[in-house]
Amino acid sequence: MSLSGRIEQITGKRPARLNPLSGGCVGEVYRADLTDGGKMVAKTGGPGSGLAIEGAMLTYLAKRSDLPVPEVFHAEDSLLLMSWIESGGSLNAVAQRHAAGLLADLHGIRGESFGHECDTLIGGLHQPNPKTQSWIDFFRDHRLLHMGHEAVMAGRLPTRTMARLEDLCWRLDDWIEEPAYPSLIHGDMWGGNVLVRGERIAGFIDPAIYYADPEIELAFSTLFNTFGEPFFARYQEHRPLRPGFFEERRDLYNLYPLLVHVRLFGHSYIGSVERILSKFGF
Repeated sequence: MSLSGRIEQITGKRPARLNPLSGGCVGEVYRADLTDGGKMVAKTGGPGSGLAIEGAMLTYLAKRSDLPVPEVFHAEDSLLLMSWIESGGSLNAVAQRHAAGLLADLHGIRGESFGHECDTLIGGLHQPNPKTQSWIDFFRDHRLLHMGHEAVMAGRLPTRTMARLEDLCWRLDDWIEEPAYPSLIHGDMWGGNVLVRGERIAGFIDPAIYYADPEIELAFSTLFNTFGEPFFARYQEHRPLRPGFFEERRDLYNLYPLLVHVRLFGHSYIGSVERILSKFGF
């Protein structure tokens, strides 16, 4: 059955046009313009694509938080149907301040442990989330060491760099403290996943959720210059940051998204990983 036929079968609405969109890591993405004038987003994939997990993550955020996310109409690995979010603005200072309030509220949602009730995905990669009482243990074992080993097995990360990473991992408590409680995070906070309309945040897409120290989310938001001073000034009005975040912990936390990028894209990100390891003496 054609994609248009499947959409009509599931939703009762017939697409007049399917417009390809950019951004699909595991399959094709389309905006479906419907004959009734409405719009929706359709993502297609094969077995193991993780689209069902993406749909579950969006639904979890919609039920547990006030974060603006697409409404999920249908979710299975072969097809994810979501509401279309109109966007087109830039992440200027006003929009960043709006984002800060939304994320501060999200980070106020407490979990009983770090991790999640199920494993999730980041960039199409498996993201293990066993429930763990210690944040340092979780970050070490299920983020840095897990993704480092994945990158080595894929032939993307040199074993000598992995050895340096392992040495740092056993010293994480020199710089990282246990947070007051596990916080719900979006998990993949870069500009491509933040939709702006005018000077307001219209929605957040492509989550990689789990319960964490929210500083890992804040660090990621600086890696590709998504958020800057306007965001952090407003965020700290809601949730003050502990000393040392910008000086030390931001780089430690950004090792994880950098390792994700090494696993996905290869050698061009290795230098950034090694610079952080050198900064901390490894």
